[in-house]
Amino acid sequence: MQLSALAAGLAIATVISAAALAQNAPPTRVRGEVAGLDGNMLTVKSREGNAVMIKLADNWAVGLVSPVPASTIKKGTFVGIAAKPDKNGTLKALEVLVFPAAMRGTGEGHYGWDLEPDSSMTNATIDATVVKGGTRTLKVSYKGGTQTIMVPRDAAVVTLGPGDRSLVKPGAFVLISASKGADGTLTAARVAVGKDGSQPPM
Repeated sequence: MQLSALAAGLAIATVISAAALAQNAPPTRVRGEVAGLDGNMLTVKSREGNAVMIKLADNWAVGLVSPVPASTIKKGTFVGIAAKPDKNGTLKALEVLVFPAAMRGTGEGHYGWDLEPDSSMTNATIDATVVKGGTRTLKVSYKGGTQTIMVPRDAAVVTLGPGDRSLVKPGAFVLISASKGADGTLTAARVAVGKDGSQPPM
């Protein structure tokens, strides 16, 4: 893999990184379908149904979000898990992002997330996994804590890799972590796009 491609893949990891939480203002995550790209101005029809315009940096990078088998969720793997508590308070995964080895440690921790109401993101290493009836129960650890998370059979399992700008076209589904300026303008340097028309589930 060329260094430039690897760099693009690594850069897109900030889409699901906690590092942005340390900034003065939290990021604005935009999830939706590309409506158009005019130069560096990207228009996304958000999942809420409104058109969102995002100014992309001159050197903007693309990350490809691809489905992988559930068997990739195993001990020692570094993962990002969006989850929410079930009626018993147990964390139930909405999706699992299996990080490539080069991205180990990205956004490590457990913090609030906006995929669904009351959802969280846990970026951690899997210490143990138990599979029963297609459901995986994971014990994961990160700096400062541990979590036990149930991964149901229907939870999306994906990984991240480098992509190219040609993938960001009308009809493609994307996830973008943007910064909002004082005037309300959204800017971003990275775009995560779902492979073959799929939606990034993060």
